[in-house]
Amino acid sequence: MYVPKKIFLTKGMGVHREELTSFELALRAAGIGPFNLVAVSSIYPAGCKLISREEGLKELTPGQIVHAVYSRNATKEPGRMITSSVGLAIPKDTHAYGYLSEHHGYGQTAEQSGEYVEDLAAEMLATILGVEFDLDLSWDEKRNIWRISDKIVHSQNITQAARGDEKGRWTTVIAAAILLP
Repeated sequence: MYVPKKIFLTKGMGVHREELTSFELALRAAGIGPFNLVAVSSIYPAGCKLISREEGLKELTPGQIVHAVYSRNATKEPGRMITSSVGLAIPKDTHAYGYLSEHHGYGQTAEQSGEYVEDLAAEMLATILGVEFDLDLSWDEKRNIWRISDKIVHSQNITQAARGDEKGRWTTVIAAAILLP
């Protein structure tokens, strides 16, 4: 049975006349270009340790198959704002699993996209932990309830934002959570 023990967050952006090459450049900027990414759903494994990107990359070998939760977005519309975000919510109980969420937005700032995706992950976690809250509350009000509940120990996001290249070339953004054995 394979259950990831470590996880790291990363992001990147690429610009090129070809969409695929733009994506490859974004992967390289994120440091994950030489790996075969396999998209997985949004569970933060129980007992998983959040580590730095630098520490995580040292554990990988080019060509390796790597499980990831990631968000990818692209545009070739000059000036169009795009974002890719991954959020995570970690429960206080290290024997319980948490949540990862992904979001790709248009017309949002990095802060807006990041808060949104972090909110998604925390909401998913709150619902399985039995934390009561009103979906219509503001982000800050919900975050306060989660802190008071003493069940969610940590939430954060990683977001890459960019404006579409002024020359009309493909602009790609990626944000990823990379799961390691």
